[in-house]
Amino acid sequence: MVRWNYPIFTLLLELLHNMAYTFFLYTHSWIRWVVLIVAIVLVIKSLIGLFGSKPYQKLDNALSASFVGFMHLQLLIGLVLYFFLSPLTEYAMKDMGSAMRDGELRFWAVEHLTVMILAIVFAQVGRSISKRSEDNSVKFRFQAIFFGAALLLMIIGIPWGEAVRNFRF
Repeated sequence: MVRWNYPIFTLLLELLHNMAYTFFLYTHSWIRWVVLIVAIVLVIKSLIGLFGSKPYQKLDNALSASFVGFMHLQLLIGLVLYFFLSPLTEYAMKDMGSAMRDGELRFWAVEHLTVMILAIVFAQVGRSISKRSEDNSVKFRFQAIFFGAALLLMIIGIPWGEAVRNFRF
């Protein structure tokens, strides 16, 4: 009969957890740049389309769908990090009162999540309204407003110190 050597089993589980955390964290970090670039392009294209009376093209639709899709992917990865892998949120959840008094823990436990969910809501609402509209100027106007608000919220909610420190090619 085979017996598990529990310290080795525990060590392997911890190693797998750390590998998963690192993978999800880096994936979340890199997709952030894709989302930001697409958001900036979309807001600029929407403003040009709105003020230049341009037609709403397939590229505009594809970009807006990609933007919202990548934001949902970011949410999914972020929720996996938040609830299952992050040592920061695990620590914060043990004593939320103390976490709320610590600026960094509060940022990761509450502020980042809240602001990013609001950004996703704005992006989804803008996409839904613009998708249903028949008028090109209405499509561009709602995209500019809601995607611009989502972009602003993302800029507020990104941990820029870490983003700049971890940015390498």
